[in-house]
Amino acid sequence: MIPTEIFAESPRGWVPWVWLIPFLGIAFVVVSAIGIEQALEAQGLLGPQGDPIGRRGFIVFLLLPFLAMGLAVVAWALLIERRSLAAIGLTEAGAGPKFAFGLLVGVMTSGAVVAGIWHLGGYALAGYAPAFADADAMVYIAVLLVCFAAQSSTEEILFRGWMLSAVARRWNVAGGIAIVSAVFALLHFHRGQPLLVTANTVLFSVFACSWALKSRHIWGVMGWHAAWNWFIGIGFEIPITGLDLQAPALVAKLVPQGADYLTGGADGPEGSVVCTAFFAVASALLMARGKAVTPPKGLA
Repeated sequence: MIPTEIFAESPRGWVPWVWLIPFLGIAFVVVSAIGIEQALEAQGLLGPQGDPIGRRGFIVFLLLPFLAMGLAVVAWALLIERRSLAAIGLTEAGAGPKFAFGLLVGVMTSGAVVAGIWHLGGYALAGYAPAFADADAMVYIAVLLVCFAAQSSTEEILFRGWMLSAVARRWNVAGGIAIVSAVFALLHFHRGQPLLVTANTVLFSVFACSWALKSRHIWGVMGWHAAWNWFIGIGFEIPITGLDLQAPALVAKLVPQGADYLTGGADGPEGSVVCTAFFAVASALLMARGKAVTPPKGLA
């Protein structure tokens, strides 16, 4: 079998077998989070189901477990597989502009999905930009962007950086997308989750994998993922991945109305058929393109 390098040079150490890679990925998440989450629950910052309590709870929930996980993944890649950071998608050239481009696309695409649901009658308008009347909320919203940048970037390093490249080298790119998306969906699954939410979680990962493969780095998709999570939750005061960010809307307060398949119900837009259509079409377009996803001139 010919090794497939999707980001940079070959590793100089040991790359785990294909069957072991998803278990290692799950272990990175569980081991790095379990002690921290227990401590946060003891401090009253997390509920018994692991949901953040209050604004302070959201901040530490998005920072501490994910930073620990990111350090574990990077340490494994550097010390065990003996790969450079570029080999897991963290290329050196133009990191800032590439991340900023991803942020811009994330705001635009998440806003477009929400606008599509609203246009189809899934939301009722309940006010314009109430966040601007609350100085404390504006500070919290700014801090949340930093927190989501840390949380989403860590997930991209684990899934689209390390795991995708490790499976592609041991097997092939298609197998890498399949395994990464299955593990990503498993780790985001909760009891009673609607089938449409699960399908959209898989499509979310397929889209992110496609972007990383076309761009040959993960900076852009890191920025996109951060902006997607942040802007849906704070832009419109609606749930993101089933979480209420406890912040007034930065753009417009929207109230869900109509069927859950359109609004996403308690899971937010990520449980909507509009989101399904977006990820399916966007992934197909990325896979069909013959050149990498790159920022426009001025952001390169």
